[in-house]
Amino acid sequence: MDRKNAFYAQSGGVTAVINASACGVIETARRHADKIGKVYAGRNGIVGALTEDLIDTSQESDVAIAALRHTPGAAFGSCRYKLKGLEENRAEYQRLIEVFRAHHIGYFFYNGGNDSADTCHKISQLSRTMGFPIQAIHIPKTVDNDLPVTDCCPGFGSAAKYVALSTLEASLDVASMSATSTKVFVFEVMGRHAGWIASAGALASTPERPLPIVILFPEIPFDQRKFLAKVKTLVERQGHCSVVVSEGVRNPEGKFLADAGYTDAFGHTQLGGVAPVVARMIYNELGFRTHWAVADYLQRSARHVASRTDADHAYAVGRAAVELALAGENALMVTIERVSDDPYRWRVGSAPLERIANVEKKMPETFIGADGFGITEACRRYLSPLIGGEDYPPYAGGLPCYVRLQNRPVPKLLDTPFHP
Repeated sequence: MDRKNAFYAQSGGVTAVINASACGVIETARRHADKIGKVYAGRNGIVGALTEDLIDTSQESDVAIAALRHTPGAAFGSCRYKLKGLEENRAEYQRLIEVFRAHHIGYFFYNGGNDSADTCHKISQLSRTMGFPIQAIHIPKTVDNDLPVTDCCPGFGSAAKYVALSTLEASLDVASMSATSTKVFVFEVMGRHAGWIASAGALASTPERPLPIVILFPEIPFDQRKFLAKVKTLVERQGHCSVVVSEGVRNPEGKFLADAGYTDAFGHTQLGGVAPVVARMIYNELGFRTHWAVADYLQRSARHVASRTDADHAYAVGRAAVELALAGENALMVTIERVSDDPYRWRVGSAPLERIANVEKKMPETFIGADGFGITEACRRYLSPLIGGEDYPPYAGGLPCYVRLQNRPVPKLLDTPFHP
């Protein structure tokens, strides 16, 4: 039997568990060595494929690959590089197929969010027309939790756990100082168009341990008067409050509160920090002393407090991607299907990429509280299992033991260099 090689790449912002998906892909491929040759990884994502800068994962030991399951970051390097449409820039897609043909790659596993799902779909289509069919399977990954069809996205659960923990601990800190010092803590989290991460901050407050927490969602136009009235009421009643604000909060005219005035490589508005904007507003209008913080990379890299559920999801979708390809499937994304909330049960499924590519899942109205500043019980039932369980990495000397791969290059076979 002619064994084809596989190509795996990581795309976009990383997560605490994206390497667990890589582990799932590589370990599963090694168990099917009679059907899959080598697994090559793209150095720095899809750019590695375009430049024929491939990594030979077969040079890594089984122990090193297993350690990926508890290592954060992107082991092979990720990138923010959006391939344009087939009609606009057919040359890039043709280059990918040329590289795959040269290295006898028949399986393409792309681990990312909305844009990578679109790339995966286009490659599956174009490869057929070029006479070198590629089985393209998309592996979901995004802390934003905004991919459609799937119940949740690997990477989100751990980011949500970090935000819930940080909101809880910061709220207790503020409460202890509020009589004579800071009364409001403002915590900025990721989420350009969807408030999934911000919503997790509300989990810090429970019936057994109620805390005054305000959530600002991108889905709800920011009403300054209403917001300040909410903060004022909470501080007057309880002495303090915490505000969890999504980076993508907009005013009623649709402009980001934190619009920095320029765009990134994907054409997205670059956001300049909404936490100081909100904190300054509270101080200027209400006179309450505030402190603010931006979670930034910390929320997506905190593997030391990762959700066990999330780590299990991430490994499972990597494993399932290989199994789907070996079953002859193509142009699919692996999905997580929820069976029940309590006890939490789930299974792996799949969905056609045309239902995924360039579609964004926002918070449903039924998950946002009536006043627009909190979550409903339905949302709490949805979120709670996703942050469940601990999956601590091994420790030595007080710090986690994270693996660093050798990432040995594959010899180039094409004469023509390519510069993306």
